[in-house]
Amino acid sequence: MALQINDTAPDFEAETTEGKIRFHDWIGNNWVVLFSHPKDFTPVCTTELGTMARLKGEFDKRGVKIIGLSVDPVDNHKRWANDIKDVTGTAPNYPMIGDTDLKVSKLYDMLPAATTGTSEGRTPNDNQTVRNVFVIGPDKKIKLVLVYPMSTGRNFDEVLRVIDSLQLTAKHRVSTPANWKQGEDVILGGAISDDEAKKLYPGGWKTPKPYIRVVPQPRQ
Repeated sequence: MALQINDTAPDFEAETTEGKIRFHDWIGNNWVVLFSHPKDFTPVCTTELGTMARLKGEFDKRGVKIIGLSVDPVDNHKRWANDIKDVTGTAPNYPMIGDTDLKVSKLYDMLPAATTGTSEGRTPNDNQTVRNVFVIGPDKKIKLVLVYPMSTGRNFDEVLRVIDSLQLTAKHRVSTPANWKQGEDVILGGAISDDEAKKLYPGGWKTPKPYIRVVPQPRQ
């Protein structure tokens, strides 16, 4: 069965472009984005890795660590970094996991557990399901899973938007509506009674329907 939201993110040891890591130790008390790629020197992934490097400051502001994965050796990742900088203007400034034995890809259900062999000789099409984004919380639980086809580049502004929502709703008992952005109104969680809500929001709330209570975003 595929990994689900609120499952514990599987721990592993792996070689990266910044040395060997044990994943849970590397996470520490941070939020994490793990995003995966089917092969080095592929066009869409080249643009994605550069975009994440350019946005790293935004993730840093939110206390989020970034780590990439590609089904190729670490030495290839380092050579690929030069191309990424040439194309996008920014080289990866975060670690990239080398998954030559496919262990992490299988552990995270991006490749079937029965897949045999190594990355050697495998094409991007063989690994096309290794196109996930996982957001993982400080509790090591999976908070978000996104899966993209090879032909569609990922929207990392959307990943930032979701992280803003996840961090807000982890701290306050609220939910965020469709297309919500930082600073916009939110929805009170159902576990908050009207009496408690009056203490939290003495100015009241909007009720477009009896089961919807809209309030200003709480301060972080």
